[in-house]
Amino acid sequence: MVEAFRNLLLLHGHLPANHGDHYTLLRFLKMREFDLEKSKDAFLNCIKWRVDSKVDLISKKFKFEEYSEVKKHYPHGFHKVDKSGRPIYIERLGMVDLNAFLKATTLERYVKYHIQEQEKTLTSRYPACSIASEKHVSSTTTILDVSGVGMSNFSKTARSLFMEIQKIDSNYYPETLHRLFVVNASSGFRMLWLALKTFLDARTLAKVQVLGPNYLGELLEAIDPSNLPTFLGGNCTCSDHGGCLFSDEGPWNDPDIKEKIQEPSTTGDADSEWQTMDNVSETASAIQMDNSGKIMMTMEKYTALITAILDSQKKIEMLEVSLNKTKKVLNGLAEIIRPDETEANL
Repeated sequence: MVEAFRNLLLLHGHLPANHGDHYTLLRFLKMREFDLEKSKDAFLNCIKWRVDSKVDLISKKFKFEEYSEVKKHYPHGFHKVDKSGRPIYIERLGMVDLNAFLKATTLERYVKYHIQEQEKTLTSRYPACSIASEKHVSSTTTILDVSGVGMSNFSKTARSLFMEIQKIDSNYYPETLHRLFVVNASSGFRMLWLALKTFLDARTLAKVQVLGPNYLGELLEAIDPSNLPTFLGGNCTCSDHGGCLFSDEGPWNDPDIKEKIQEPSTTGDADSEWQTMDNVSETASAIQMDNSGKIMMTMEKYTALITAILDSQKKIEMLEVSLNKTKKVLNGLAEIIRPDETEANL
């Protein structure tokens, strides 16, 4: 399916060289339940967003000078890995001071920072975790501590930020969430959760586990105590880094692993790195010409498979019609036979 998806994008001239790897395409296929046309639309929508939003420029050039101040009023961050080697992301939503947060930054700048962090996770954290665990890692285990959070916390500003972040993550970074633990959920939060659920798709909701104050057993099944901060019941303090949520501790900071990760080429103009749709089309067309034999062969096989499936479905439908006709004939015969049997018995 990934190969068929890649060839479909190539044939239409819509496959940027630096975003056509197996796992990126697989994420978009999963996002749309392996429907090729819907996956293509989602992928192209992502490409357009990246060009329009200048994502590569944000990734390389954006400076979030208010980082430390924002962290004080919105405690969050990546911290080590779970038992399967996936990065752990933590937010302490019950400690968010929204007014102080908005004095330190703006929603627009925070969204850019969020995009920059998502790009870092794709290009640095996942590759580093893959090297450290010696297997492919492409998703995150997330913990949200919602102690004290209720309906009153879901103000218009908080709702606006939540919806923007959710739109970006679900549409442009799909299938990067492995599991989401919501801990310290009170009855007030559970009321809020009923509202929040409406913004999430079914695939995301299936990965969410809402837990009350007795959550530790569930966390320890997925995370070693040494990798879990003390404020969540673990043993880690990261005292040398000013606290676990300031440390960004993980394999992605290991000097040996960082050397093994090939850094993307640096250019002064992000638009030249992330080509416009016209340039992408020209490049993909050239690739298509070089690989046309292989591409067409794969597409022919895919088309033949779909045709065979459709033919089988038609044959099954015809058999069902034939069976229904046979049943009617047999029922008719039964009606004719029954009176004869009655007369014989008399």
